[in-house]
Amino acid sequence: MTEPLNIGSHDLPVTDELAAFMRTGWAPSRRGEVSARPIAPWAAKRRAALTARFPGERLVIPSGTLKVRSNDSDYRFRPHSAYSYLTGASESDDVLVIEPSGEAVLYVRPRAPREEGQEFYRDRRYGEFWAGPRPDLAEAEEMYQLRCAHIRDLELEGRPARVLRGVDASVDARAARGGGDAELESFLSEMRLVKDEWELGELRHAVDATARGFEDVVRALPQALGHPRGERYLEGVFGLRARLEGNATGYDSIVAAGSHACVLHWIRNDGRLSPDDLLLMDAGVEADTLYTADVTRTLPISGRFDAVQRQAYELVYEAQTAAIATLRPGARFRDFHLAAMRVICDGLRDWGLLKGSTDSLMESGLYRRYTLCSSGHMLGLDVHDCARARAEVYLDGVLEEGHVLTVEPGLYFQPDDLTLPEELRGIGVRIEDDLVVTADGAALLSGGLPRHPDEIESWMATLA
Repeated sequence: MTEPLNIGSHDLPVTDELAAFMRTGWAPSRRGEVSARPIAPWAAKRRAALTARFPGERLVIPSGTLKVRSNDSDYRFRPHSAYSYLTGASESDDVLVIEPSGEAVLYVRPRAPREEGQEFYRDRRYGEFWAGPRPDLAEAEEMYQLRCAHIRDLELEGRPARVLRGVDASVDARAARGGGDAELESFLSEMRLVKDEWELGELRHAVDATARGFEDVVRALPQALGHPRGERYLEGVFGLRARLEGNATGYDSIVAAGSHACVLHWIRNDGRLSPDDLLLMDAGVEADTLYTADVTRTLPISGRFDAVQRQAYELVYEAQTAAIATLRPGARFRDFHLAAMRVICDGLRDWGLLKGSTDSLMESGLYRRYTLCSSGHMLGLDVHDCARARAEVYLDGVLEEGHVLTVEPGLYFQPDDLTLPEELRGIGVRIEDDLVVTADGAALLSGGLPRHPDEIESWMATLA
């Protein structure tokens, strides 16, 4: 007869004596210095705007839950961006509720008291000794400047509400499904389209830290060249800067040498570097407040572009310059992409790769064989920010002062593309910058990094 498997926790059992001993002898518990977070007054204004859009309704916005990476190990938690935007809080399993009266209540899982229970030293997910202290209710109220209550007191059953769904399965299961959830989700994206002064400050910090990260990468090129996984070496160098000056990278860094640059989302980063190749690096520091930069530079690993590399780079540079020139309040969001693609079409036609007028090429889309994707997106708490906004106010909308977006045209000449001359095959170039729309144009947030090929060569020489 086969014995049943004994599968369970690897933790040792706790005796009654140990449990009693663990409940006593502790100094008064405090999380440390607690003060109102700088975001608090801005978050209050945002909640007021949300309440004005849905007056007299109950709105439920969860922070999200921990997600398993493997077995009993979780990914590092990051709250849903809408929740962060409205609260400035960052703990898992919490829920913001705006009542019909307009009062906002933050339901949190507070730090467990040490005088009762075993959570604080036995719970691997939430216990203070395992995961660090969470704020208690008083501390949370001071930090976030709104009323806080225990998550166990949250009542969802039988109470009509609009719910941000797909964030916390337990909230979804308990809250009755109404007809306005999709409208809430869209508005939570749309209200983030125009950045306030506080947000712009956080984005500038993220972009400035990103520029320093790119400098680190250029300085590390000689060491990375000697490593069989040079791409990953550089990924680690940038990741160190992101963790030192922010929360993390805002997305998986793309570190693509040679033909890897023709894979738009190359994140394996396991390739060797060659001094004859270009390096396409797409990376951004995410600030502690979760606002992220998103910058791409294509660099000659040797420090100097050869003639063919420069030809490809200069066409992308001219396309990006034309795109940036279109940015101003009242311009259509799609205008900058179309401006960039007209330049690309002209260049590809001049090189003999495409035939026909620019207008006919734009209509047929044949140029897309070598460009593949659009030339930018909104930027903020998410790298592809405001993604649930309606098309009429985003993709088909017009730019407004305070919009922050990327402009990132590219050329991707696949290594096996027989329509190309051999010397172009395997070259990928993208130039991406972060900009804020101003009253009379746009300001280049990432202007601390050079764009022109001559400037790039000079900049790399100073860092060598």
